[in-house]
Amino acid sequence: MILDRFRIPGRVAVITGAGRGIGAATAVALAQAGADVVISARTEEQLKAVAEQVGTAGRRALVVPADLSGPDAAEMLAQRAVDAFGRLDVVVNNVGGALPRPFLDTRRKHLENAFQFNVGIAHDLTRAAVPYMIEAGGGVVVNISSVMGRVPGRGYLAYGTAKAALAHYTRLAAQDLAPRIRVNAIAVGSVATSALDIVMSDDGLRTRMERNTPLGRIGEPEEVAAAVLFLASPAGGYMTGTVLEVDGGLDRPNLDLGLPDL
Repeated sequence: MILDRFRIPGRVAVITGAGRGIGAATAVALAQAGADVVISARTEEQLKAVAEQVGTAGRRALVVPADLSGPDAAEMLAQRAVDAFGRLDVVVNNVGGALPRPFLDTRRKHLENAFQFNVGIAHDLTRAAVPYMIEAGGGVVVNISSVMGRVPGRGYLAYGTAKAALAHYTRLAAQDLAPRIRVNAIAVGSVATSALDIVMSDDGLRTRMERNTPLGRIGEPEEVAAAVLFLASPAGGYMTGTVLEVDGGLDRPNLDLGLPDL
């Protein structure tokens, strides 16, 4: 059956930023499709709640609280996955973000921090996971990028530049790692997460974002998680180097965030 191609029984997936939002929804989705998951974030209590949902789906979850900006964190996380479950098949690089700020307030350190947080950590974990994936017979990497990497948004210089870099990193890594490992990304639009709530606490701003989105609403984490499952499963088996847009058709995110000029 065609639906069987969306299942990944016996696979092991590592998901970063898995304590809430897209990461948490992805962990549950992959578990419901048959995978055991290693879930990592900074807050252990959030991870434990996600692990309970994974258990409800009948799969196992390993909780690994970690700050992945540390020098050996990526190697530790990949090793923990293999030690616990004997293999590693899927990596979902969901950690990312950067606060908006005016151009003249954006210093080199903000660009460097955004690049490290959105690209550097993804590369570290992917690089650490590749030998284990090859040992398992192949694997899949899914990077969570953003529509801001494609379409300009005022105040998002550091974030948008970093997400654009992550999208192209995906294309380049896909070439380097084919055919044994597939690497794809998802360019996410406005999704109902706590990070979005911080930026869009103004109801008027949220309304304008919804108006700018052809589908007329903010997306749900589960809708992104479904796309991750597609790319991670045999259903997406002939895709690599692709940046899949899950953004409600958003093409004008240049909204007034209340930032001063420049």
